Order: sequence, then structure tokens, then C-alpha cells
Amino acid sequence: MPKIMIVTDSGCDLSKEVIDELGIKVLPFELTVNGETFREIFDKSTQDVYKLMSETDEIPKHSQISPVTFEETYSELFGQGYTDIITVSINSEGSGTFNNANIGKNNFFENNPDAKDKIRIFNIDSKSYTIFYGYPVMESMKKIKRGAQAEEIVAYLEDWFNICAIYAVPYTLRYARKSGRISAAKAFAGEILGLKPIIMFADNTTKMIDKIRGEKNIVPRLVECVEKNMTPQTPYIMIHGQDISLAKEVEKELIKKTGRKAEMYNPIGAVVSANIGPDVVAVLVRRKNK
Repeated sequence: MPKIMIVTDSGCDLSKEVIDELGIKVLPFELTVNGETFREIFDKSTQDVYKLMSETDEIPKHSQISPVTFEETYSELFGQGYTDIITVSINSEGSGTFNNANIGKNNFFENNPDAKDKIRIFNIDSKSYTIFYGYPVMESMKKIKRGAQAEEIVAYLEDWFNICAIYAVPYTLRYARKSGRISAAKAFAGEILGLKPIIMFADNTTKMIDKIRGEKNIVPRLVECVEKNMTPQTPYIMIHGQDISLAKEVEKELIKKTGRKAEMYNPIGAVVSANIGPDVVAVLVRRKNK
């Protein structure tokens, strides 16, 4: 009988409670702020990281997860009798982690030739960040517990990653510019005029799709953008930073437009905060044009 495990990284922004409850194998990113190094999710909560960031002008530094870590993880799971491993990694264009997962996989099979006919490893690039891949990873573990096969899970994940998108409004682009990982921020020069961008995260890219003048227009313009692009009658997820109030306003308006409440709320974690800042409001949807 198949024994399936999903491996992902802590950039998925699932809570420790969900990770423990579902038994997801999460490899943590390490971050350094003000000389202090810690593991995302496992050593500090999201709120702890927000507090650290509010106390310094330093942009948190983080490194990719190494091939050795992946190889050791695959060896550990093979030893525990798993027949299928599905690894879901943070956007390959923003991190070398997905590539390292592939190197780790190749090294594992090279060093364990007897494993080739006993275990399968599927490595999947999420093509984005945060709960964009955390949510389907969570749902995939539920499917596995209900008896789903590995091929079914892989197809579900790939469909999700090809169709979904995040539409986000960061309150400031200071973090994005310094980190250099969000390419859409490079071309935006409107902050001095009081403009804020709507950035789409999807398909391994970041794209500025609109500009908003003034904070009072964030909610109506973001709602308009989401309604225009989302598949009708499908779930959506609210994403927020350290302040949840704007996300609640966006959901209130989306309920009026769609008749649906958000599937869930989720804060952005340390790695994503380091790249877009701790102040952001965003919505994750299934795109109708895909």
C-alpha cells in the first residue's frame, strides 16, 4: 500500500498547529535579523518576526535550503517506509531551493541505488510564495489521509499552480527594492506621488498590473481587480501582514460582490515579509482567464 509524504519549505506560511496536525514535513528557512539567526515557524512566530522588523531598519537575510538537507530528508523518509514523496518548493525564480531539491533527489538516488524501484520523488515548483502553495499543500495532505494516490495529488498541485494568482498591495516597496527578489518593484517609481501598486504573483513572475492613488482607494481598487480576474463561485483566501484590518475591509466588499466569505485568512511569514515587508494586503484566487 502506498505511503505518501509531502515535503515543503517554511515559505508556505502554514501555522505550526496545521503542520503538526496534518503531519506535513516542513523544512525551515533560516533568517538573520540584527545578528540573531532563527528558523522560520519553528523558533519564532510570525508575530515575533513582525516585532523584530519593526525594531530595525535592517532587511532580514535568509538563505535557500541546501541540497544536503533535501538528500537527508529523502533518506530519512525512505528509511521510514515511504513509497512516494512530493516536494513543493517556493518560487524557483526567487530562490534556488527548488533546484536544490532536484540536486538532493539526484544525490539521494545516486547514494541509494537500491531505492530506485522502492520510492518515487516528485519535485514541484510552486511558481509563487506564501499560502499560494501552503493552502494546496494542506489540502493535499487531507486528500492523502482520505486515500488519494500520488499521481492525483501531483495533478491537483500542478493545476493549482498553473491557474491561481495572488493580487497584492504592499504599503511600501522598501523591502522589495532592497531584497531585489520582486522584479515588479524595480519599475515602480510612484511612491513619492502617493501611488501604490497592485502586484500579481503567478507563473514564476511578479507583474505590476495597476497603480492606486491614496490609501482610501486600496480597498475598492483591489476588490475590483480581484473580481475581474477570479473564477466566479470559487474560494478565495485573504492574505495580510501585521495589520489585519484592511484585509477584513477587502473581504467585506468581496462578500457583497461575490456572496462568498474568504476560505481562510493567513499572515505572510518571515521569508515573504523580508521581501515585501510586514505591511501588505492580498487576495489569492483561481483566475478565470487561465
